[in-house]
Amino acid sequence: MSRIVIIGAGLAGSLLSIYLAKRGLAVDVYEARGDMRLQEVAAGRSINLALSDRGIAALREIGMDKYMLAEAVPMRGRMIHTVSGETKLLPYSGRQGEYINSVSRAGLNIALMNEADKYDGVTFHFNQRCVYFDCASGEAKFSNGVRVKSDTVIATDGAGSAVRNAMLHGGVERFDFSQIWLEHGYKELHIPTGVDGSFQLEKNALHIWPRDKFMMIALPNFDGSFTCTLFLAHKPQDEGGAAFSRLTDERSVAEFFHREFPDATKLMPTLVEDFFANPTGNLGTVKCFPWNASGNALLLGDSAHAIVPFYGQGMNCAFEDVRVLASLLSEPGAIATGSSINWESVYEKYGELRKVNTDAIADMAEENFYEMRDAVADPVFVKKRELETKLEQTYPDYFSKYSMVTFREDMPYSVAKEKGNAQDALLMRLCSQVDNVSDLDLSEVFSIVKDL
Repeated sequence: MSRIVIIGAGLAGSLLSIYLAKRGLAVDVYEARGDMRLQEVAAGRSINLALSDRGIAALREIGMDKYMLAEAVPMRGRMIHTVSGETKLLPYSGRQGEYINSVSRAGLNIALMNEADKYDGVTFHFNQRCVYFDCASGEAKFSNGVRVKSDTVIATDGAGSAVRNAMLHGGVERFDFSQIWLEHGYKELHIPTGVDGSFQLEKNALHIWPRDKFMMIALPNFDGSFTCTLFLAHKPQDEGGAAFSRLTDERSVAEFFHREFPDATKLMPTLVEDFFANPTGNLGTVKCFPWNASGNALLLGDSAHAIVPFYGQGMNCAFEDVRVLASLLSEPGAIATGSSINWESVYEKYGELRKVNTDAIADMAEENFYEMRDAVADPVFVKKRELETKLEQTYPDYFSKYSMVTFREDMPYSVAKEKGNAQDALLMRLCSQVDNVSDLDLSEVFSIVKDL
């Protein structure tokens, strides 16, 4: 029986272990942290997850989609909050049944680990951090001194991957690597449930407080609370500009939030305590290639392509990685001799299929930061979203860029980016020329879009 080592028991690693076990493969999953099922999950490091069609498709293939969606909160659009407290809902889609789902990162991870434990072929090893990987021999070394040799290693150990580090430092020839940090970081905050256990904001929306150079968002939790995330520059970008470095005491924090987010602040009784208790996280994009070390190892998920969270696709993209890899194991040529798997061939095909698409979603995620932060408050952008909603309501064959990325599991990210950017440019231009979307001939607009 082929023996595979997965490094990292996060979302992608746990899901992958199930896929491989279902194919009769023996899987050992090594995790640097303790078993999260036995520990309290640390606050402040987890941006809520938006589960959409690409991620749901992966859960469906292992029979866990309905189970996870039962405790997810549907988000049907972006609820925009002005400084004065006015709100406007911008639907994600004009079609019925198209929405994203707010899910608990920890809850989903625990559910996947529990499912993986049902398979005799899966074994988890906790508190074992990978500290070194030999790309030539395929041997992995862990912090407790244990050395492990297997048929292949799949690294799902995140943006700080030890396996990727080994590839970068001589393990793989001509290994390309880039890491770009945003000037912004993030801080997780909290809106509790109401006194009667109710949601204190509209529960079926992703809430955004866009403020030009920064923003706050809030995603609903199943228990009626909201997880808020402030995205703000680490240091001032201009004279007088807001930044984490200027929020150093209770007074400065209270004044900033009362000025910029007054409607949210009144719902956040532990704001100051949360602000100083929770860490300030960094936001960056990692790109690298090749992901394959001669069949001895593969980078998958964030270890290969960490992205910023502004399209809600980090987890969904990683889950799609797993689906694609699993599908290649069933293709002709995957089996080399006897029952052994030709891992190098599979990994090469996987890289050819995924690299162009993971680059595309990484670029779109960065672009969407500026859209969420700035454009959602732009009257022309609001008209464009209204026009896109009408087009989707009227023409089933029309998909906005957001819908192509989020609701079209059959469309590669690279195609969604190319078609979506062309559509966006056209619709923004048309909407800038009219006072009202109703002034546009919908059928004529659709005809033009079809020819892009």
